[in-house]
Amino acid sequence: MELTAEEGRVLGCLVEKQLTTPQQYPLTENALLAACNQTTSRDPVVQYDVATVRLAVRELRQNGLLRTVHRPGERSEKHRHLLDEALGLSVGQVALLAVLLLRGPQTAAELRARTERMHPFGAAAEVEEALRAMSERDEPLVELLPRQPGKKEARYADLLVGTGPAPAVAADELTDLRAENAALRAEIARLGAELADQKRGGSV
Repeated sequence: MELTAEEGRVLGCLVEKQLTTPQQYPLTENALLAACNQTTSRDPVVQYDVATVRLAVRELRQNGLLRTVHRPGERSEKHRHLLDEALGLSVGQVALLAVLLLRGPQTAAELRARTERMHPFGAAAEVEEALRAMSERDEPLVELLPRQPGKKEARYADLLVGTGPAPAVAADELTDLRAENAALRAEIARLGAELADQKRGGSV
């Protein structure tokens, strides 16, 4: 399974918010968009639009990594990840994977510090054991990168997000979603103007 960068960002955000602000989870589309475009704890910082997030959500749902729920009494649909269920991961492994998806390659020490709010590891050895388990799967989820010159520690990277260009069909779908979004906005504006005209007519 190879995800796009956008799909990886969406998954990472869902995990982060589930484990740090469970009272606000699952996330609405607006909350998910804000989480993706957050400027802290993100590398790189991005500026996604609604269509980009919707496409990522749709693809993740089709791959069994995300579920959209609509609870009685709530106005908006909400999204939750299925990483732990779909891939059989522990909470600690999910937290590590999320931080890798959100911030790119990191050392075990950096990962331990940055997952503390999501899942506090007792020792550095626990982090390395969790990473090793994910790297030794039949389909590895992380890999240990060669140590960089002048660096004492090697970094780990996730293997969920592909490094190649996104498929052309994805770009076409994104264009379609943006067009659909623009059409919806135009229709809302038209209805608003029509309603305003009716109100003015009724007040005469």
